[in-house]
Amino acid sequence: MPQFEHGAIKVEIDDNGFLTEPGCWTEQVAVAFADVEGIGALTGDHWKIMNYLRTYHAQFGVAPMIRKLCKETGFSLAQIYELFPAGPAKGACRVAGLPKPTGCV
Repeated sequence: MPQFEHGAIKVEIDDNGFLTEPGCWTEQVAVAFADVEGIGALTGDHWKIMNYLRTYHAQFGVAPMIRKLCKETGFSLAQIYELFPAGPAKGACRVAGLPKPTGCV
């Protein structure tokens, strides 16, 4: 199984770069993923999106659809792409420690 290593952070990832065990996610893992993706310092807006994604996933077992993500967080899709240039699925879900979404995130 592939591993993601960044500084002291070492976690198992799948072939798409998502955590294989979401329970291994920590804020430090998020910071490391963000650094590698070129996002830079995580702001309150980043954390608002990631916390929403994590809460929704914990409750329903899937990532929310883009429309719901935008409505519930108050961010437009364009703003989400500004915060997570790889997009809501590859960027936000990955940094938030969720498995790769199967639907339209």
